[in-house]
Amino acid sequence: AYHARGDTRMLERLKQADLSELKFRERVALAVRYRLEAVEDKELVRRGMTLFALPHYAPDGARLLWNTSGLIWEALGDTSADLNWYTKRATLSGVYSSTVLFWLGDTSEGHEATWAFLDRRIENVMQFEQAKAGIRKSKLLGGLLDKVTEAVRAPESRADMPGHINK
Repeated sequence: AYHARGDTRMLERLKQADLSELKFRERVALAVRYRLEAVEDKELVRRGMTLFALPHYAPDGARLLWNTSGLIWEALGDTSADLNWYTKRATLSGVYSSTVLFWLGDTSEGHEATWAFLDRRIENVMQFEQAKAGIRKSKLLGGLLDKVTEAVRAPESRADMPGHINK
């Protein structure tokens, strides 16, 4: 419930924000930042992460992380319906979870070190995307990548995802 409340607060802030002048990578960073700023008590997050690291609770923690990443992409207008639907959420899950871990130990003023860490993680993702774009330009590899991407379909709705948490 605490995690879902943070997601709701993040979405409310995103709805109120003017994102029109921001690059897409800045929108993603802002959404992650809003999600972390929705936390009222770092210690509750720390304890929650400890709980969800236990083997019998790990699937629940992974599901919460996946749902948060999905909510961010949906709020930012993601319309992908192929393999990209999954890779976007998986990539953002990695960025978000590593940023949360960094944030938990951050004592810098205004969490400036965390926001710099987040920007570096997003830059790493952008480097990967540039490499992927280079592969797409290859006649042999690009065609193969397109076929694989098109073969995978996103679920029709979030409710179709295994373990989806209804709000």
